Amino acid sequence: MNKKFLLPLFLLVAFVANAQQKIIQLYNGAAPGSENWTWNQSESADNVYHSNVVYNVSHPTLTVYLPDSTVANTGTAVIICPGGGLQTLSINHEGYEVGKWLQKHGITAFLLEYRLMHTLGPDPYKEMLAKMKANTVLQEQAPVAPLAVADGRAAIAYVRSHAAEYGISPDRIGIIGFSAGGTIAASTAYGFTPQNRPDFVAPIYAYFPPQMQVNVPADAPPMFLAAASDDGSSVYSVQLYSTWIAAKHPAELHLFLNGGHGFGMKKQNLASDSWTGLFQTWLKLSGF
Repeated sequence: MNKKFLLPLFLLVAFVANAQQKIIQLYNGAAPGSENWTWNQSESADNVYHSNVVYNVSHPTLTVYLPDSTVANTGTAVIICPGGGLQTLSINHEGYEVGKWLQKHGITAFLLEYRLMHTLGPDPYKEMLAKMKANTVLQEQAPVAPLAVADGRAAIAYVRSHAAEYGISPDRIGIIGFSAGGTIAASTAYGFTPQNRPDFVAPIYAYFPPQMQVNVPADAPPMFLAAASDDGSSVYSVQLYSTWIAAKHPAELHLFLNGGHGFGMKKQNLASDSWTGLFQTWLKLSGF
């Protein structure tokens, strides 16, 4: 084949693959509780980290990653919640790449783009840093956090109600989240109904302080936790693990020597690189 056609052909294949990926609107019409949000969702890498982020999500969606055709379908589904402080979604290493990894292991993945704080300009990181400097982050997150958690619950309910359509077992539906996405994942393990109860939860370096860990349900799901010791928020993972064990629910915690906050699917040649293999093993041993 003429080499000058190789790159265009590659791009065409990539375009077709993306076009075939199903994107689902989580709600029919405006999302409950934010009906007056009118801003448009955007994606950009024009920020201090030069990393793709999604921001201004007002209409939550699920992007479906079906199991690779070369591997057996496990019947398990995982909803993915990227992090980003409720200002952005770190969509690459905590989103797209997680979905691709799961589908390679026979797991149906649903990437959730949940509701976020409103970004006024083109650089959401800059606005987040300004909020941190002004010490207003928690105040501005407060009204949005329940909406994001509601999106997590709605995602679980959607997947369960469409389990047969995707070849999923309705009792093998879990949720994984990173950082603020981990807050969403962990929150779904509380206050659930039969329709939106997760069968397992995986908060990865989640923000989930002790005041959010009270009143563990009697039928709480098993939990997989991972964080790096050089991440200041790793203490929350230790505390949540202890809370789960004290309540006599299955839990597994991996606290890595290093890796920092936000490692996701990054390969850094650090201890945290091994978390995906450990998660895969945990899923198998837990019957998922």
